[in-house]
Amino acid sequence: MHKAGMGYRTIGKQFGEKATTAGAIIRKWKKFKMMVNLPRSGAPCKISPRGASMIMRKVRDQTRTTRQDLVNDLKRAGTTVSKRSISKTLRHHGLKSWSARKVPLLKPAHVQARLKFAYVHLDDPEEEREKVMWSDETKIQLFGLNSTRRVWRKNKDEYNPKNTIPTVKHGGGNIILWGCFSAKGTILHCIEGRMDGAIYC
Repeated sequence: MHKAGMGYRTIGKQFGEKATTAGAIIRKWKKFKMMVNLPRSGAPCKISPRGASMIMRKVRDQTRTTRQDLVNDLKRAGTTVSKRSISKTLRHHGLKSWSARKVPLLKPAHVQARLKFAYVHLDDPEEEREKVMWSDETKIQLFGLNSTRRVWRKNKDEYNPKNTIPTVKHGGGNIILWGCFSAKGTILHCIEGRMDGAIYC
């Protein structure tokens, strides 16, 4: 009927089908020389595009959302999936589960001061940078476990504030290390007792 010049609508009416169905069958025959359904590469994804959008929206707003949270959200929306399916969907959109980075707990004023410092020295010549020594101290906990949280993020977003865990430098059962680096090399010291101004100098 198609070769005789009939349109999709006319052919569909003859067989009691929609015009789109007739057109799909004809196009499949032209391309594959068959009308049966082609074998699929795997089971169809249970998560619809709308469900995937819901997952991505929640993960963007709350990066510490767990896979179980997302499974429960989809179940309430009428879709039952496994944690594995959630992981595949997130990886398909470029997200992976990472341990949240621990960073110093900074007030907004600290953030602005550091940003200002970076802008002021952005164009310093290399010989000026060779005169600078960078130093910091850190606490290493000896007893107990430092809590680790996982977040869903892209590789480049590791230091986005919502993907980090702020830390403070106090508590017991730990040692304090002070270190520095410059163009000349590195130094590391274990601090005995409490770090005060004199010891720091």
